[in-house]
Amino acid sequence: MNTRDIKHHHLATARALLLDPYGLSERELDATLATIARHRVDDADLFFQYTRTEGWSLEEGIVKTGSFSIDQGVGVRAVTGERTAFAYSDDLSPGSLQDAACTVRAISAAAGVGRVDRRRRRASGRYRPLYAPIDPIATLDSGAKVALLEMVEQRARARDPRVVQVMAGLASEYDVVLVARLDGTLAADVRPLVRLSVTVVAEQGGRREIGSSGGGGRFGLTHFDASRVAQYVDEAVAAALTNLESRPAPAGEMTVVLGPGWPGVLLHEAVGHGLEGDFNRKGSSAFSGRIGQRVAAKGVTVLDDGTLADRRGSLNVDDEGHVTQRNVLIEDGILRSYLQDTLNARLMKVKPTGNGRRESYAHIPMPRMTNTYMLGGDRDPREIVASIRKGLYATNFGGGQVDITSGKFVFSASEAYWVENGRIQYPVKGATLIGSGPESLKKISMIGNDMRLDSGVGTCGKEGQSVPVGVGQPTLRIDGLTVGGTG
Repeated sequence: MNTRDIKHHHLATARALLLDPYGLSERELDATLATIARHRVDDADLFFQYTRTEGWSLEEGIVKTGSFSIDQGVGVRAVTGERTAFAYSDDLSPGSLQDAACTVRAISAAAGVGRVDRRRRRASGRYRPLYAPIDPIATLDSGAKVALLEMVEQRARARDPRVVQVMAGLASEYDVVLVARLDGTLAADVRPLVRLSVTVVAEQGGRREIGSSGGGGRFGLTHFDASRVAQYVDEAVAAALTNLESRPAPAGEMTVVLGPGWPGVLLHEAVGHGLEGDFNRKGSSAFSGRIGQRVAAKGVTVLDDGTLADRRGSLNVDDEGHVTQRNVLIEDGILRSYLQDTLNARLMKVKPTGNGRRESYAHIPMPRMTNTYMLGGDRDPREIVASIRKGLYATNFGGGQVDITSGKFVFSASEAYWVENGRIQYPVKGATLIGSGPESLKKISMIGNDMRLDSGVGTCGKEGQSVPVGVGQPTLRIDGLTVGGTG
């Protein structure tokens, strides 16, 4: 299908699932928005959603659990100034929709703002399909899904006799959304999403360690062929066996080199959240009011790009109906822009950036990241590791925390190595990276030419809402980072 056909298919699918069965049409949507606009409002929208999910999990050699669920509903929002009124319902009847509209329109009763401009217009940006509008749940039958998980178990056990436990999970989601806005925007999206996760436990001399891997994106389950399953299993087993040999991590201020790909989650947490529009409008971010200023070392360019084909964090349109964009946040160390949803963009007098996202129809949208990554440089990754006199080489991360106001972060490295005189000495366990996102950006002294995106496993939490995201970066050397260790 060409771009026009796919866009038409998205709208037709959304109408067939979310409007037609309940006697709704675009006329009813316009009438609902008109009900909200009887009082003065700055903005209003309707967000319809149909979601079908399926999950399978394997443990102790058998598929122990399977789940299947269907959810649907509509979120109705009115915005006046900074204030938002929001109601949601899993009842898609015209009467329920009007009740929700009457509930939220009261927000504008006491507000002295001008009436919204309701001339018909569409979201800016060229529509381009980023993924096939398929139902990924139907791309493999149940027998094939079970066989895929059993393949994980068999290969992991065969890789090494020290593997004593294997866990695997297969998740699929078919998500259809329809957005109608007071300004006349009508947009739809059909969003497939799959993920395969692998975790192994290895034991040696009474010591047990864990390794994990996996991947996913916006495509069908046939993506997980034998070679890809082998890749994930081998990575998980290798991580577990490496950790069996790990020693307590040293502590102190030292040079730290971060590997490519998933370690970009540190960039996501320590820097990305601080560049979201709501924190900057309120002045609570360490980056507030710093557009045009140097916030990172030369050579550091950070993007948030929701337009990457098939990626977990990508969207054809965001959850406010705007086409997603390739946003340059930091360019050669200079802060260029923030991530914006409609509300914060209006209050900051800038344009939305296609980053209005919500967990579901039962949540309000807010500015969120999509795929956030740093561009590569010109240094050989081997040269970067060889430049360490004494320090840490971290290739994988677990959980972390960040304080948006100060930019301070704490991250645990799940796979890391101690390096002396440019040579990897041994793996370490218990390494925690402690620092400030803005300060760490200034301490980047070498940028590798191996920029890589993660394998498609990221989920971002903010104010109780979780959304799928992507991260990425090249190999990076950061000077003078604090490492909390156990040795």
